[in-house]
Amino acid sequence: MNAAPGQPVDQAPAPGTTHNPRPLLGAVEGGGTRIVCAVGTAADQVFERALLPTLDATTTVQLIVDFFRQTAARYGAFSGVGLAFFGPLNLRRDLTGYGRTLATPKPGWSDVDLITPIAAATGAPVLLDTDVNAAALAEWLGAVGTVKSVAYVTVGTGIGVGFAPDLFRERRLLHPEAGHIRVRRVALDDFPGLCPFHGDCLEGLASGSAIVRRWGCKLDDLPADHPGRELIADYLGQLAAAIALFYAVERIVFGGGVMHAGTLLPQVRAAARRHLGGYFPPLNGPDALERYICAPALGDGAGLAGAFVLARGQTTGE
Repeated sequence: MNAAPGQPVDQAPAPGTTHNPRPLLGAVEGGGTRIVCAVGTAADQVFERALLPTLDATTTVQLIVDFFRQTAARYGAFSGVGLAFFGPLNLRRDLTGYGRTLATPKPGWSDVDLITPIAAATGAPVLLDTDVNAAALAEWLGAVGTVKSVAYVTVGTGIGVGFAPDLFRERRLLHPEAGHIRVRRVALDDFPGLCPFHGDCLEGLASGSAIVRRWGCKLDDLPADHPGRELIADYLGQLAAAIALFYAVERIVFGGGVMHAGTLLPQVRAAARRHLGGYFPPLNGPDALERYICAPALGDGAGLAGAFVLARGQTTGE
């Protein structure tokens, strides 16, 4: 569904007490180019949803606050709000600055208080996590009984990685920032990278922003035989191999706008196989990587679904 930025894209009549016995929840998926806000009782019971542009921090947070104030007037009081936001974020409740963004490659978004204004607007507890942790949480819960652990990789404006469950959540200095690891340069790749912190880290070389800077278009606009597709797949395959070797999760899910590019996922699997070199025995079977490196079962809705789970008070550490 299409709508102008900031306008509802889904709306249902305000539910009455008889029709809405479940607690009312708010959910936000905050990405580098757009914000999705929703109100409902669960990800599959959404009463209203809006797409907002990711502008400067002050304007964007105010748009989110306005959405929740307006929907509260229509649907009633919230029992919880889940924020699944791009990072890095201060998620340590025991540290000063909890609920704020940290130093980020996105200009103007460092040291932004995300929780306080939304909590004030809704009068409800607000639980914050990274967009990728929330997506990992939703994919993991959806795969209960199938896999016991999930890594979620988003390849969009930036590159992020989240994990569920994250048993070290309360013991980490910072949530994982695997999008900023160093990768082995593909031969003849002379692109300097665009990360303001590291230059040619993974995000600086293979994110959606880097792709547009390299070739002036999105990856799916390149010809099917363009060497850029294999180059990006190689870098993402290095990430998949590193996750397998470092965390040994039972599934790696690749989502985000860049992954919509045609054959990219099979190319990432092939690159991961090359970089693993047969060293990781569980992935050596003929179809093992097809089952291991997957597209999101929830499609583009994983992040928002995770935000609804957060709104209920559940985190990746549980």
